[in-house]
Amino acid sequence: MTRARSTLIDPGATPYYHCIARCVRRAFLCGEDHLTGQNYEHRRQWVVDRLNELATVFAIEVCAYAVMSNHYHVVLHINTRESESWSRDDILNRWTQLFSGPVLVQRYLASAKLSSAEWSRVDEYVEEYRHRLRDISWFMRCLNEHLAREANQEDGCKGRFWEGRYKSQALLDEAALLTCMAYVDLNPVRAKMADTPETSDYTSIQERIGQVKKPGARQQPITLMPFRVQGQNPNEALPYILHDYLKLVDWTGRAVRQDKKGSISECAPPILSRLEIDSDEWLKTMAWNNRFYRAIGRLDVMKAYAREVGQKWVQGMFSSSRLFLER
Repeated sequence: MTRARSTLIDPGATPYYHCIARCVRRAFLCGEDHLTGQNYEHRRQWVVDRLNELATVFAIEVCAYAVMSNHYHVVLHINTRESESWSRDDILNRWTQLFSGPVLVQRYLASAKLSSAEWSRVDEYVEEYRHRLRDISWFMRCLNEHLAREANQEDGCKGRFWEGRYKSQALLDEAALLTCMAYVDLNPVRAKMADTPETSDYTSIQERIGQVKKPGARQQPITLMPFRVQGQNPNEALPYILHDYLKLVDWTGRAVRQDKKGSISECAPPILSRLEIDSDEWLKTMAWNNRFYRAIGRLDVMKAYAREVGQKWVQGMFSSSRLFLER
């Protein structure tokens, strides 16, 4: 049954979410239509460019992404603390990068003289936009509507481009976040579109690896939420070391691609042990296959999440009990 988006995305439960949007019927987001010979590969860059643009406007950070032929995956982080620090001018300048805004806002930004009642209304707009700028639904709306308009204009047609509203999964703890990010980054490898993470075009893992390989450059892309470094505030970074994550994705990609589930358990990277993740179940989860639906996490946090949203259970509890070992 369809649930209200407000019950599915709750920053109080977790700031991390996995979102997926898929094209309707035979529409192509990217790739090549073998029936018509039309190539849509250039549209992949549209997605990446728009993600980068929105990440500079919203208080929402991109943790991982992968652009496929008829859908894309993105893992997002809601940075509530950042949005609370923005001033009135910060909020209005950010919002008007995407929308023109009402006449009153335009007058304020043009330094027009305002009455006390108009000042009060401007502040109401500010708080409304502050909320929207940390709202994943608004982020996804600004992403999908933009892509749909561009694609329909190029195709010379009108109508629906996406099969429906985007799907979202709450990532309830660090183990769930790690699992989902690796799954997203390995999508092209799993689909046999690439042999290795560094050759998987239009993915966050390729962007991160490319940045690491640049001599003398900063080690992490400015457009992506960074991995933790020594001395950094844990609220400002992903809770893992970049080097560990790259090793984990590479190990997982090789294991899935060569079907080495039973032969590499002794080579499992340390990060799996530290997060108490069962390596065999980890590899099964890389196939995803509807093991989880609305939320992902350890069994105890999934039970708590189910209670919070008024359900007795959520899909994936059994898989969670097998994947994430008891503490």
